[in-house]
Amino acid sequence: MPGGRLSHQDRLDIAAGLTAGLGYAEIARQLDRPTSTVSREIARNGGAHGYRADHAHYATASRARRRKPGLPTGDDQPSGPVQGYVERFATMMVDGGLPRMASRVLALLYTTDSRSLTAADLVRELRVSPASVSTAIGYLERVGMVHREPDPRRRLQHYVIAEEVWVKAWQVSARTNLNWAGTAAEGADLLGRDTPAGERLTQMAEFFHHLGEDMSGGPGFEVIDDAFTILAALLHAARPLTTHQLATALNWPPGRITDAFASATKYAEYCDPVVLDQPTADTYQAIPNPARLTRTQLHALHDS
Repeated sequence: MPGGRLSHQDRLDIAAGLTAGLGYAEIARQLDRPTSTVSREIARNGGAHGYRADHAHYATASRARRRKPGLPTGDDQPSGPVQGYVERFATMMVDGGLPRMASRVLALLYTTDSRSLTAADLVRELRVSPASVSTAIGYLERVGMVHREPDPRRRLQHYVIAEEVWVKAWQVSARTNLNWAGTAAEGADLLGRDTPAGERLTQMAEFFHHLGEDMSGGPGFEVIDDAFTILAALLHAARPLTTHQLATALNWPPGRITDAFASATKYAEYCDPVVLDQPTADTYQAIPNPARLTRTQLHALHDS
């Protein structure tokens, strides 16, 4: 009956559903139970990969015997709309790549009326072990999404959501994409960029590099502005120039010219449709990006 304690058969059905690859929501629908009830049951008893129906049933009975008389068990806890929302919030973060326990901790911190929670609060509310909370908090601290504030009166650590927490999460994702790009580029160089495997890895590296740069906000304004300036100077000169000639004309130190060349090459997508070209070992010119037009279009323009 919905709202009552889970029976042994309910737990057998949960185990069968996990084995069949069903999601928590589908298992809950088949049992006519709230999704939050099923997700708590699985989280308390080994997780999706370690859940065993018999063990879960006996463990729940054992926990109930250890509790003081009158204290409700986890299955008796109200599973109202707020609790259901917290579970859905955590599931959404899991789908986004955040570890499940870290997601549950973050969801609870976000939806509590208190500004902060202690480790004991998290253990009690989530009904998990202190070790699970410690691992989740450690992860959230490493990525800058949560920080701790000591309570000198009670020698306790209070955990608080970091300011601009979602900016931190975005930055973590951006760094992950750039790491993918770097690893793929390393593989392309190792296998040879002209091999089939090297070509695939090169495409992967370029994709994740652009994605990571876009998520990071791209290059700083000063970096790309210098690249724009040297391209404009080369277009105005309408002939190849050396680093010394550009430095003299722009009244810049040679190192700034060199850095601008490097930026124009590294961030070529931001300079499109103009690209930097090096016709000789010591001269540079700005030319239209040949990749912008198809071969047919280029032939048509030459013939017109």
